[in-house]
Amino acid sequence: MSARPWTLVTGGAGYVGSLVVDELLARGTRVRVLDALLHGGVPSLLGAWGRPGFEFVRGDVLYPHIRRAALAGVDSVVHLAAIVGDPACARRPELAQEVNLDATRALLADCEELGVRRLVFASTCSNYGKMPGDLLATEEFELRPVSLYARTKVAAELDVLAKGRNGLETCCLRFATVYGSSPRMRFDLTVNEFTRDLVLGEELVVFGEQFWRPYVHVRDAARAVGAVLDAPRDAVDGEVFNVGSTEENYRKVDIVELLQQRLPDARVRYVHKDEDPRDYRVAFEKIDLTLGYRPRYTVGDGIDEIMALLRSGIVDDPAAGVYRN
Repeated sequence: MSARPWTLVTGGAGYVGSLVVDELLARGTRVRVLDALLHGGVPSLLGAWGRPGFEFVRGDVLYPHIRRAALAGVDSVVHLAAIVGDPACARRPELAQEVNLDATRALLADCEELGVRRLVFASTCSNYGKMPGDLLATEEFELRPVSLYARTKVAAELDVLAKGRNGLETCCLRFATVYGSSPRMRFDLTVNEFTRDLVLGEELVVFGEQFWRPYVHVRDAARAVGAVLDAPRDAVDGEVFNVGSTEENYRKVDIVELLQQRLPDARVRYVHKDEDPRDYRVAFEKIDLTLGYRPRYTVGDGIDEIMALLRSGIVDDPAAGVYRN
Protein backbone atom coordinates (compact mmCIF):
# COMPACT_ATOMS: atom_id res chain seq x y z
CA MET A 1 0.00 0.00 0.00
CA SER A 2 1.49 3.34 -1.05
CA ALA A 3 1.97 6.14 1.46
CA ARG A 4 -0.63 8.87 1.68
CA PRO A 5 0.21 11.93 -0.46
CA TRP A 6 1.46 15.13 1.09
CA THR A 7 -0.18 18.51 1.51
CA LEU A 8 2.34 21.32 1.01
CA VAL A 9 1.83 24.48 3.07
CA THR A 10 3.90 27.39 1.79
CA GLY A 11 4.47 29.96 4.52
CA GLY A 12 3.61 27.29 7.08
CA ALA A 13 5.79 28.83 9.80
CA GLY A 14 3.78 32.05 9.81
CA TYR A 15 1.01 33.48 11.97
CA VAL A 16 -1.78 31.69 10.10
CA GLY A 17 0.38 28.95 8.62
CA SER A 18 1.57 27.44 11.89
CA LEU A 19 -2.06 26.88 12.92
CA VAL A 20 -2.98 25.53 9.49
CA VAL A 21 -0.23 22.96 10.01
CA ASP A 22 -1.62 22.10 13.44
CA GLU A 23 -5.15 21.80 12.03
CA LEU A 24 -4.11 19.52 9.18
CA LEU A 25 -1.93 17.28 11.32
CA ALA A 26 -4.84 16.86 13.73
CA ARG A 27 -6.93 15.66 10.77
CA GLY A 28 -4.36 12.99 9.94
CA THR A 29 -2.95 14.83 6.92
CA ARG A 30 0.70 14.46 5.99
CA VAL A 31 2.05 18.03 5.96
CA ARG A 32 5.19 19.43 4.39
CA VAL A 33 6.04 23.07 5.07
CA LEU A 34 8.03 25.30 2.75
CA ASP A 35 9.07 28.51 4.46
CA ALA A 36 11.99 30.93 4.07
CA LEU A 37 11.73 31.98 7.76
CA LEU A 38 11.84 35.61 6.68
CA HIS A 39 11.07 36.69 10.23
CA GLY A 40 13.74 34.49 11.77
CA GLY A 41 13.87 30.95 13.12
CA VAL A 42 10.89 31.46 15.41
CA PRO A 43 9.69 28.34 17.26
CA SER A 44 6.31 28.26 15.56
CA LEU A 45 6.73 24.72 14.24
CA LEU A 46 8.46 23.11 17.21
CA GLY A 47 5.15 21.58 18.28
CA ALA A 48 4.88 19.82 14.91
CA TRP A 49 8.47 18.61 14.86
CA GLY A 50 8.74 14.86 15.37
CA ARG A 51 5.04 14.23 14.80
CA PRO A 52 4.26 11.53 12.23
CA GLY A 53 3.64 12.92 8.79
CA PHE A 54 5.44 16.24 9.19
CA GLU A 55 8.33 17.57 7.13
CA PHE A 56 9.97 20.98 6.92
CA VAL A 57 11.84 22.49 3.97
CA ARG A 58 13.60 25.77 4.56
CA GLY A 59 13.60 27.72 1.33
CA ASP A 60 12.05 30.50 -0.70
CA VAL A 61 9.02 29.84 -2.90
CA LEU A 62 10.64 32.15 -5.46
CA TYR A 63 13.34 29.59 -6.35
CA PRO A 64 12.24 26.96 -8.92
CA HIS A 65 14.45 24.09 -7.73
CA ILE A 66 13.33 24.51 -4.10
CA ARG A 67 9.69 24.90 -5.07
CA ARG A 68 9.64 21.83 -7.31
CA ALA A 69 11.49 19.67 -4.79
CA ALA A 70 8.95 20.63 -2.13
CA LEU A 71 6.13 19.54 -4.47
CA ALA A 72 7.39 15.96 -4.77
CA GLY A 73 4.58 13.56 -3.90
CA VAL A 74 2.18 16.41 -3.12
CA ASP A 75 -1.57 16.07 -3.70
CA SER A 76 -2.72 19.47 -2.36
CA VAL A 77 -1.12 22.87 -1.83
CA VAL A 78 -2.08 25.57 0.66
CA HIS A 79 -0.37 28.70 -0.62
CA LEU A 80 0.09 31.14 2.27
CA ALA A 81 3.61 32.41 1.52
CA ALA A 82 3.42 36.16 0.94
CA ILE A 83 4.62 39.57 1.97
CA VAL A 84 1.61 40.26 4.17
CA GLY A 85 0.04 43.61 4.98
CA ASP A 86 0.19 47.15 3.67
CA PRO A 87 3.24 48.33 5.69
CA ALA A 88 5.42 45.35 4.74
CA CYS A 89 4.50 45.62 1.05
CA ALA A 90 5.03 49.39 1.00
CA ARG A 91 8.47 48.92 2.55
CA ARG A 92 9.62 46.39 -0.08
CA PRO A 93 7.34 46.81 -3.12
CA GLU A 94 9.49 44.89 -5.59
CA LEU A 95 9.74 41.90 -3.26
CA ALA A 96 5.98 42.06 -2.65
CA GLN A 97 5.36 41.84 -6.39
CA GLU A 98 7.78 38.94 -6.76
CA VAL A 99 6.50 36.89 -3.84
CA ASN A 100 2.78 37.67 -3.93
CA LEU A 101 2.26 37.52 -7.68
CA ASP A 102 5.24 36.15 -9.62
CA ALA A 103 5.86 33.24 -7.27
CA THR A 104 2.15 32.39 -7.24
CA ARG A 105 2.13 32.19 -11.03
CA ALA A 106 5.21 29.98 -11.01
CA LEU A 107 3.74 27.73 -8.33
CA LEU A 108 0.55 27.31 -10.37
CA ALA A 109 2.58 26.26 -13.42
CA ASP A 110 4.54 23.75 -11.34
CA CYS A 111 1.37 22.31 -9.82
CA GLU A 112 -0.17 21.90 -13.26
CA GLU A 113 2.92 20.19 -14.66
CA LEU A 114 3.46 17.90 -11.68
CA GLY A 115 -0.15 16.76 -11.38
CA VAL A 116 -1.11 18.40 -8.08
CA ARG A 117 -4.85 17.90 -7.51
CA ARG A 118 -5.89 21.02 -5.53
CA LEU A 119 -4.48 24.43 -4.62
CA VAL A 120 -5.96 26.71 -1.95
CA PHE A 121 -4.84 30.33 -2.22
CA ALA A 122 -4.83 32.71 0.75
CA SER A 123 -6.26 36.07 -0.26
CA THR A 124 -7.78 38.95 1.71
CA CYS A 125 -10.99 40.91 2.24
CA SER A 126 -8.81 44.00 1.76
CA ASN A 127 -9.48 43.37 -1.94
CA TYR A 128 -12.86 45.10 -1.48
CA GLY A 129 -11.13 48.39 -0.68
CA LYS A 130 -13.79 51.01 0.01
CA MET A 131 -17.44 49.99 -0.14
CA PRO A 132 -20.27 52.52 -0.59
CA GLY A 133 -22.85 53.00 2.14
CA ASP A 134 -23.94 50.08 4.29
CA LEU A 135 -23.47 47.40 1.65
CA LEU A 136 -22.11 44.01 2.65
CA ALA A 137 -19.56 42.76 0.13
CA THR A 138 -20.24 39.30 -1.23
CA GLU A 139 -17.79 37.30 -3.29
CA GLU A 140 -19.41 38.69 -6.47
CA PHE A 141 -18.77 42.33 -5.61
CA GLU A 142 -16.40 44.47 -7.63
CA LEU A 143 -12.89 44.44 -6.16
CA ARG A 144 -11.41 47.86 -5.46
CA PRO A 145 -7.88 47.33 -4.10
CA VAL A 146 -6.31 50.50 -2.78
CA SER A 147 -2.96 49.15 -1.53
CA LEU A 148 -0.08 47.31 -3.16
CA TYR A 149 -0.79 44.30 -0.93
CA ALA A 150 -4.40 44.05 -2.13
CA ARG A 151 -3.48 44.72 -5.75
CA THR A 152 -1.04 41.82 -5.77
CA LYS A 153 -3.68 39.57 -4.21
CA VAL A 154 -6.34 40.57 -6.73
CA ALA A 155 -3.98 39.94 -9.64
CA ALA A 156 -2.93 36.58 -8.18
CA GLU A 157 -6.58 35.56 -7.68
CA LEU A 158 -7.25 36.06 -11.39
CA ASP A 159 -4.42 33.66 -12.24
CA VAL A 160 -5.40 31.13 -9.58
CA LEU A 161 -8.99 30.99 -10.85
CA ALA A 162 -8.06 30.80 -14.54
CA LYS A 163 -9.26 27.62 -16.21
CA GLY A 164 -7.38 25.15 -18.39
CA ARG A 165 -4.85 23.97 -15.82
CA ASN A 166 -4.71 20.26 -16.61
CA GLY A 167 -7.23 19.26 -13.95
CA LEU A 168 -5.78 21.38 -11.14
CA GLU A 169 -8.58 22.42 -8.76
CA THR A 170 -8.21 25.92 -7.35
CA CYS A 171 -9.97 27.92 -4.64
CA CYS A 172 -9.37 31.37 -3.14
CA LEU A 173 -10.03 32.27 0.49
CA ARG A 174 -10.48 35.96 1.26
CA PHE A 175 -9.65 36.13 4.96
CA ALA A 176 -11.06 38.83 7.20
CA THR A 177 -8.56 40.69 9.39
CA VAL A 178 -7.07 38.04 11.64
CA TYR A 179 -6.56 38.13 15.41
CA GLY A 180 -5.82 35.80 18.31
CA SER A 181 -2.84 33.86 19.63
CA SER A 182 -0.60 31.78 17.41
CA PRO A 183 2.76 29.98 17.79
CA ARG A 184 4.18 32.69 15.49
CA MET A 185 2.62 35.50 17.48
CA ARG A 186 1.90 38.91 15.99
CA PHE A 187 1.02 42.07 17.90
CA ASP A 188 0.79 44.33 14.84
CA LEU A 189 -2.80 43.31 14.06
CA THR A 190 -5.65 45.54 15.22
CA VAL A 191 -7.27 43.42 17.95
CA ASN A 192 -3.96 42.07 19.24
CA GLU A 193 -2.26 45.47 19.15
CA PHE A 194 -5.07 47.38 20.84
CA THR A 195 -5.29 44.74 23.57
CA ARG A 196 -1.53 44.72 24.13
CA ASP A 197 -1.26 48.48 24.47
CA LEU A 198 -4.11 48.81 26.95
CA VAL A 199 -3.14 45.79 29.05
CA LEU A 200 0.36 47.26 29.35
CA GLY A 201 -1.12 50.56 30.57
CA GLU A 202 -0.15 52.57 27.51
CA GLU A 203 -2.25 55.22 25.85
CA LEU A 204 -3.90 53.79 22.75
CA VAL A 205 -3.95 56.17 19.78
CA VAL A 206 -6.67 55.21 17.29
CA PHE A 207 -6.82 56.51 13.73
CA GLY A 208 -9.97 56.31 11.61
CA GLU A 209 -12.16 54.89 14.34
CA GLN A 210 -15.39 54.93 12.28
CA PHE A 211 -14.26 52.77 9.36
CA TRP A 212 -15.35 49.16 9.07
CA ARG A 213 -13.45 45.86 8.82
CA PRO A 214 -14.45 42.22 9.28
CA TYR A 215 -12.46 40.07 11.72
CA VAL A 216 -11.74 36.34 12.12
CA HIS A 217 -9.81 34.37 14.73
CA VAL A 218 -6.62 32.80 13.42
CA ARG A 219 -7.77 29.31 14.46
CA ASP A 220 -11.01 29.81 12.54
CA ALA A 221 -8.94 30.86 9.52
CA ALA A 222 -7.02 27.59 9.78
CA ARG A 223 -10.26 25.62 10.07
CA ALA A 224 -11.50 27.19 6.82
CA VAL A 225 -8.45 25.83 5.01
CA GLY A 226 -9.21 22.36 6.31
CA ALA A 227 -12.84 22.69 5.23
CA VAL A 228 -11.84 23.52 1.66
CA LEU A 229 -9.33 20.67 1.48
CA ASP A 230 -12.00 18.23 2.69
CA ALA A 231 -14.74 19.46 0.34
CA PRO A 232 -15.71 17.73 -2.92
CA ARG A 233 -14.41 19.19 -6.14
CA ASP A 234 -17.71 20.60 -7.36
CA ALA A 235 -18.09 22.64 -4.15
CA VAL A 236 -14.76 24.47 -4.30
CA ASP A 237 -13.12 24.29 -7.72
CA GLY A 238 -12.96 27.77 -9.22
CA GLU A 239 -14.67 29.30 -6.20
CA VAL A 240 -13.93 32.25 -3.91
CA PHE A 241 -15.00 32.25 -0.26
CA ASN A 242 -14.96 35.12 2.20
CA VAL A 243 -13.73 33.69 5.52
CA GLY A 244 -15.28 35.15 8.66
CA SER A 245 -18.70 35.92 10.11
CA THR A 246 -21.16 38.63 9.04
CA GLU A 247 -21.75 39.44 12.72
CA GLU A 248 -18.03 40.10 13.18
CA ASN A 249 -17.82 43.34 11.19
CA TYR A 250 -16.55 46.07 13.52
CA ARG A 251 -15.36 49.64 13.53
CA LYS A 252 -12.22 50.36 15.53
CA VAL A 253 -14.34 52.29 18.02
CA ASP A 254 -16.40 49.12 18.58
CA ILE A 255 -13.26 47.16 19.42
CA VAL A 256 -12.15 49.89 21.83
CA GLU A 257 -15.54 49.72 23.55
CA LEU A 258 -15.15 45.97 24.04
CA LEU A 259 -11.74 46.62 25.57
CA GLN A 260 -13.01 49.37 27.86
CA GLN A 261 -15.68 47.03 29.21
CA ARG A 262 -12.80 44.89 30.46
CA LEU A 263 -10.34 47.69 31.19
CA PRO A 264 -12.38 50.69 32.41
CA ASP A 265 -9.26 52.73 33.22
CA ALA A 266 -7.88 52.40 29.70
CA ARG A 267 -6.53 55.58 28.13
CA VAL A 268 -7.64 56.07 24.53
CA ARG A 269 -7.11 59.02 22.19
CA TYR A 270 -8.88 59.24 18.84
CA VAL A 271 -7.31 60.96 15.87
CA HIS A 272 -10.08 61.78 13.44
CA LYS A 273 -9.64 60.99 9.76
CA ASP A 274 -12.13 62.24 7.19
CA GLU A 275 -11.02 59.64 4.69
CA ASP A 276 -9.67 56.11 4.91
CA PRO A 277 -8.82 54.25 1.71
CA ARG A 278 -10.24 51.02 3.21
CA ASP A 279 -13.75 50.92 4.60
CA TYR A 280 -15.71 47.75 3.99
CA ARG A 281 -18.21 45.39 5.56
CA VAL A 282 -18.33 41.82 4.30
CA ALA A 283 -20.92 39.04 4.03
CA PHE A 284 -19.89 35.47 4.82
CA GLU A 285 -22.99 33.38 4.06
CA LYS A 286 -21.51 31.58 1.04
CA ILE A 287 -18.93 29.54 2.94
CA ASP A 288 -21.55 28.58 5.53
CA LEU A 289 -24.12 27.49 2.95
CA THR A 290 -21.60 25.70 0.73
CA LEU A 291 -19.24 24.07 3.23
CA GLY A 292 -21.13 24.29 6.52
CA TYR A 293 -18.29 26.40 7.94
CA ARG A 294 -18.91 28.89 10.75
CA PRO A 295 -16.32 30.59 12.97
CA ARG A 296 -16.27 29.54 16.60
CA TYR A 297 -14.70 32.67 18.08
CA THR A 298 -15.72 36.31 18.41
CA VAL A 299 -13.57 39.41 18.75
CA GLY A 300 -14.54 39.47 22.43
CA ASP A 301 -13.14 35.96 22.81
CA GLY A 302 -9.94 37.09 21.12
CA ILE A 303 -9.56 40.07 23.44
CA ASP A 304 -9.94 37.81 26.48
CA GLU A 305 -7.43 35.38 25.02
CA ILE A 306 -4.78 38.04 24.35
CA MET A 307 -5.33 39.65 27.75
CA ALA A 308 -4.72 36.31 29.45
CA LEU A 309 -1.65 35.68 27.27
CA LEU A 310 -0.10 39.01 28.19
CA ARG A 311 -0.82 38.62 31.90
CA SER A 312 0.59 35.08 31.96
CA GLY A 313 4.20 36.24 31.52
CA ILE A 314 4.79 33.83 28.63
CA VAL A 315 5.64 36.75 26.34
CA ASP A 316 8.61 38.63 27.78
CA ASP A 317 8.52 41.65 25.49
CA PRO A 318 5.33 41.94 23.40
CA ALA A 319 6.74 45.08 21.74
CA ALA A 320 9.72 43.17 20.30
CA GLY A 321 10.20 43.23 16.54
CA VAL A 322 9.78 39.45 16.25
CA TYR A 323 6.08 39.93 16.96
CA ARG A 324 5.36 42.09 13.91
CA ASN A 325 5.68 41.92 10.14
